[in-house]
Amino acid sequence: MREKDFDIKNPKKKFQKTERVPPEGYDMIWMGQNTNHLHDDTIADAMIDAIKEKTFCRYPAPEGFSELKQLILDDLGLEDLEVLLTSGATESLYLVMQALLEPEDNVILSDPGYFIIGDFANRFAGEVRYVPIYYPENNYKLTPKLLRENMDENTRMVILIDPLNPLGSSYTEDELKEFAQIAKENDLYLLHDITYKDFAREHFLVENFAPGQTITIYSFSKIFGMAGLRVGGVVSSKPIVDAIKNAVINDLGVNIISQYGAIAGLKSKPQWYDQMRETCFENQRLINEMIEPIEGVFLPVYPSDANMMVIDLSGAGIDPKVMSNYLIEKKLFTREGEYTSEEFGDRYLRISFSIPTEEIKVFCEEFPKAVEALRTK
Repeated sequence: MREKDFDIKNPKKKFQKTERVPPEGYDMIWMGQNTNHLHDDTIADAMIDAIKEKTFCRYPAPEGFSELKQLILDDLGLEDLEVLLTSGATESLYLVMQALLEPEDNVILSDPGYFIIGDFANRFAGEVRYVPIYYPENNYKLTPKLLRENMDENTRMVILIDPLNPLGSSYTEDELKEFAQIAKENDLYLLHDITYKDFAREHFLVENFAPGQTITIYSFSKIFGMAGLRVGGVVSSKPIVDAIKNAVINDLGVNIISQYGAIAGLKSKPQWYDQMRETCFENQRLINEMIEPIEGVFLPVYPSDANMMVIDLSGAGIDPKVMSNYLIEKKLFTREGEYTSEEFGDRYLRISFSIPTEEIKVFCEEFPKAVEALRTK
């Protein structure tokens, strides 16, 4: 495995999240935040009704609505587990790290990945080991083999972002079973961040293979289109959730209006889920069709199992930040790769495609022109 100058054993390596202010206004085609813009008014109407009834005048139950927690378990097909509601999956991640990691521990995380998870882990563990995975030979994801090569007796937690932000790669059932076996053999926690699971062609839960050692991170930001409302949760065994509760600061509960929206989203999911997925599959098909003939540009992962993918620009000699800035002028908001990787971020642009197909067609028209305008001769 190529590692270039990547120091995988550096215990103090810490990724700094790039400060990138999104463009103002909503006259922009929004492909830079992996947010979902395909919903009807069902969720919004439920929250409007809750506002009109002035439910916000009282504190929410500290433990959250029991109906919502049961609906989350039903959505996952799980039983006899605890759900801790949080103000977004990001808060869930922080609480898990604070509650379960010690200074002598190390944590395994893939690069590329979601920076903030490593940042949180760095606050409580002695070392975060970023394993480079941007290679076709390991299908652009952390593998059980790579885990075995990079763990040691101090490894306490393995973080599986599944599907993976930013690449859209995901895990097979056999891979998750092998991760579970490693966890059992070595007394590890498996943190399974399934934020993008509903966009995947097929998805499996490692909780089913390593009960008692898995922490599942659940989010309403993506498939439910509730990114601005901040509601998520942790799903795990009672001993683990009880330990995480000791780290909770927000003991007055999660936003009550958001909880009503989340309940409406889960209850209405059968009505819109299939059509939304089909739109996303069609959108990424159009992007792939557009990318294929462009020399020096390719999609490392296609089809993507998330609602985003990356476009590798390295063969065209284009700096992704330059491309992102160029597309902003065309009213297309995308993300340069350094937002998700220090080692590989100069190779790719990240785009999300859970937006109306007509907007994807605009991107497909403008992107080839941008490549030719910026290509290194």
